[in-house]
Amino acid sequence: MTNDTLIGTVKGPGELPHEYLIITKDNEKTRIGEFVYYAVEVDDDKRQIIGTIKGRKLVRNLPDAFLADPNTPPNMISSLIGLNGDETSEIYQIEVETIGYFSKTLKDFVNPRIPPNPGQPIYLASSETLAEMLSPKQRTEAGSAHIGSLLTREQGKVPVVLSVKDVVSTHLAILASTGSGKSYTAGVLVEELMNKYNRAAVLIVDPHGEYHTMQSVHGDEQFFGEDGYKPEVKIFTPDKIKVRFSTLTEADIKYLLPEGTSDKMLHFLSQAFRKLTDSPMADRQMWGYHDLRDAVNEQKYGDENSNSSNASSIDGLLWRLDSRFDRKDGIFSDNEHIPLQDLFAPGRCTVLELSDIEQNEQQVIVGTLLRRVNKARMMTVREGVDKGENFLDYPVFTLLEEAHRFAPAGASVVSTNILKQILSEGRKFGVGIGLITQRPGKLDQDVLSQCMTQIIMRIVNPIDQQTIAQSVEGAGRAMLAELPALTKGQAIISGVGVNTPVMCRIRQRLTKHGGETFDAPEQWLKWHSSDSKEKREQEDALYLKETKEKPTEKVGNIRI
Repeated sequence: MTNDTLIGTVKGPGELPHEYLIITKDNEKTRIGEFVYYAVEVDDDKRQIIGTIKGRKLVRNLPDAFLADPNTPPNMISSLIGLNGDETSEIYQIEVETIGYFSKTLKDFVNPRIPPNPGQPIYLASSETLAEMLSPKQRTEAGSAHIGSLLTREQGKVPVVLSVKDVVSTHLAILASTGSGKSYTAGVLVEELMNKYNRAAVLIVDPHGEYHTMQSVHGDEQFFGEDGYKPEVKIFTPDKIKVRFSTLTEADIKYLLPEGTSDKMLHFLSQAFRKLTDSPMADRQMWGYHDLRDAVNEQKYGDENSNSSNASSIDGLLWRLDSRFDRKDGIFSDNEHIPLQDLFAPGRCTVLELSDIEQNEQQVIVGTLLRRVNKARMMTVREGVDKGENFLDYPVFTLLEEAHRFAPAGASVVSTNILKQILSEGRKFGVGIGLITQRPGKLDQDVLSQCMTQIIMRIVNPIDQQTIAQSVEGAGRAMLAELPALTKGQAIISGVGVNTPVMCRIRQRLTKHGGETFDAPEQWLKWHSSDSKEKREQEDALYLKETKEKPTEKVGNIRI
């Protein structure tokens, strides 16, 4: 207590049983999100009952006449009329929400429900005290993820460290408006997961190609272990991504067909799909698109009662199937897909770049992949499978950027159901999910509510704010009210990954960030620089020489 600062006195109880009010003149140390305490006897031990400031208001201020002239200091006026500093200083009423005392045995807070007495002194908790209490782990400890430091204190004084076990097993949501730093924060988390004290198996689903810079982890000595551990980063570009056709469900195939596919066509597709998958002789790992096509085509000739209308519907269905699945450059293959062991391995971060793939195909890729992962973990854990492509003998963590694409609110897409299943059951089998989105209001609320750790950054849209307030249980209303005021790199972190909700300043990344916004004016000016002009002239001359073209008339820099 010797390092802690006396800041005020208890006035009495607040509106709720776990709240109380204090009176103070200190305007600097009583910010929203700050931590204070009072001392009580609990089980013959003197305990510090920690609370967080959730509200503040001015209960006595200077007269308006003192403030009317901005060129005349109020203290000068008060001294002229014979008032001392105490009579003219502001007084604040601070609302505090009780958290409890920190139990070193439980490594968590315990609320003894002993309210403070009126007149009892209130202290500002020291940075040393908070560093021990707020985070369930310490920096570089096994299973720790150092995300940043407490926003209300000097940078680095109170580290904010997440428990990776809790984050991964009970799932994570990173929510922020565009430009607030959500992808940057996700990169910080991945750095921690890949470091020598975690060595996680991580997959990033990257629709925009922002995470290729994570490859710099590959040879960075900061991440190496004394036992020779070196993290690995693999990037799968769109041309390397393949989905085995037999891993698709009937719903996947129907989802990928164009609008206007009739119910009659879908009926013939269902009949063909069931014939293939229900046959006891069928090897479900070997059949491909053309097997399904043949099963559809057989219905045109196999029924004696078939008529021209059926044939017309079947031909229309075959045309639609061919346009989607019978493409040499397509992502669907009869026998090829990325083995789970190539996607996941302890100490490996895999980036799945989907930037050049249609959105509905992205949804099918994610849905298929998550089904495979969930099935493999279930079979390994529950059924004891010890080899083959369904063998995955370690927990895995998947980060989904632009998560509202894969579980949109009010819409039915093929990836939503498997996401819901993993979020509700994945804890049993070691399948963790991290959702990253700039539009929480467009994300399915059932999906969002099952993420038990939340990193929430600046949110301005009222619908998104309302969604967070309804779906996120850990952070209090006072903290959520701060969302519009947060600046880039600042976040509210709540849930099971930390001991209590905190306002955090995200630490600087060790790797380069791949999601920076382009500076358009800088690029335009650079284009007109002498170096850029000279380079273009050299490239034009080389082009003419190689193609043996004669110089042609040019308008600006456009050859005509």
